[in-house]
Amino acid sequence: MERNTILFTNPEKEATRTTEDILRTVYNALEEKGYNSIDQMVGYILSGDPSYITSYGNARNLIRHVERDELVEELLKSFLDKK
Repeated sequence: MERNTILFTNPEKEATRTTEDILRTVYNALEEKGYNSIDQMVGYILSGDPSYITSYGNARNLIRHVERDELVEELLKSFLDKK
């Protein structure tokens, strides 16, 4: 008999996370799993395909709570130092 672990998340806690925090969490999860984090995140942003993001550390679920245009906006603000 195979048992799968189910992760229950607290929606209120996730709602308070900033886009920057979610990006950092996803980046770290991809790094920990040995992926090229930048390539994977770019692939997700361009395609919208969540399979670019690992499910490790709840990263895939987290990033899906943020619209892709919001991700690009956050990245541009950070790059241009316009917070």
